[in-house]
Amino acid sequence: MRNPAESLRQISADGLLRKLRTIEAPGMRIAREGRELWNFASNDYLGLAGHPAVAEALIEGVQQFGAGATASRLVSGSHSPHLQLEEDIAAAKHAEAALAFSSGFAAAMGAIPAIVGKGDTIVLDKLCHASLVDAARLSGATIRVFPHNRVEKLRQLLESIRKKDAASHILVVTESVFSMDGDLCPLAEILDLTEQFDADLFLDEAHAVGVLGETGMGLADDAAFRKRVAFQMGTLSKSVGLSGGYIAASREWIDLFINRARSFIYSTAPPPTIAHAARRSLEIIRSSEGDTLRSALRFNISLLDPQQTTPIVPVICGSNASAIDASGRMEDNGFLIPAIRWPTVPRGSARLRASLSAAHPADVVRELRTRLDEMFYKTQSP
Repeated sequence: MRNPAESLRQISADGLLRKLRTIEAPGMRIAREGRELWNFASNDYLGLAGHPAVAEALIEGVQQFGAGATASRLVSGSHSPHLQLEEDIAAAKHAEAALAFSSGFAAAMGAIPAIVGKGDTIVLDKLCHASLVDAARLSGATIRVFPHNRVEKLRQLLESIRKKDAASHILVVTESVFSMDGDLCPLAEILDLTEQFDADLFLDEAHAVGVLGETGMGLADDAAFRKRVAFQMGTLSKSVGLSGGYIAASREWIDLFINRARSFIYSTAPPPTIAHAARRSLEIIRSSEGDTLRSALRFNISLLDPQQTTPIVPVICGSNASAIDASGRMEDNGFLIPAIRWPTVPRGSARLRASLSAAHPADVVRELRTRLDEMFYKTQSP
């Protein structure tokens, strides 16, 4: 058994101690410990968490369906908003069906161990999110890792696996937009490889939905990719502005998840009012208003870092102490930008992670760029 006091002392000595801090007020302008700050820590990329229509739908959902689901859907049944949301997600993701979970983490932890098990192989990008890594470990499948976005290394791994076993199930797992670097996976090349080596692709679209795609539904929302991705995972907690997660896949796979995904089976369903409001968010994302919001977001991205294509802009500091110091100095200048450290990012690559939103005023983004330039001389991308 760990000694908690000793463990905390070591965490603190390594510059890795985290504490919970209270924030007040919604949106991009927040109050924290007596300071007013511009919030560049949020994943609310389109500003929908504070959108009046989403708030109205949330209140309407409480009035119609109550505050909570009260039980697992397999115990008490599904409220109509859950089923309607899943139909909306499936249609938007060009999939046969979808299943809602209480979080993106729960979606990964439920789906991946239901897809693969002992005797199968999971091939992960080295920078995959912790939920994907933990789900892979839980599955019991053999885990292989390829260097971040190195397609040739992925090809070599798949070729090696297939030479040893021509019939085993291979699941390639990656992200559309990587959460700490903001870069994209080479989706077209990865899909070509999965098809060449008879593997399936599990794509985490958490940071892509709302931001990318012909209708704003992610990197796979492109005519060249539709119906080629076997499993699309996403969240309702970023661009959608609420909470929850989902998997979109074939009808048979979704039916299997209903019967085998333990995080679905043994969890109380998400509040139906969340599902009701999420339908409104998705409607906005896919509308002309969503196009306008994405245009505003892209403009803000260009102001902070013209080389970046997503709202996640990392500024590499190196050491934990440097990142903590830089975050503190940015807070002194009125900007909340978190210091991201190991284990969230590799050791030696601690950073500031600025998350942009369509709801940020352009002049505030320009001011942020000025402050970062003063501190670092230039805004860097890893």
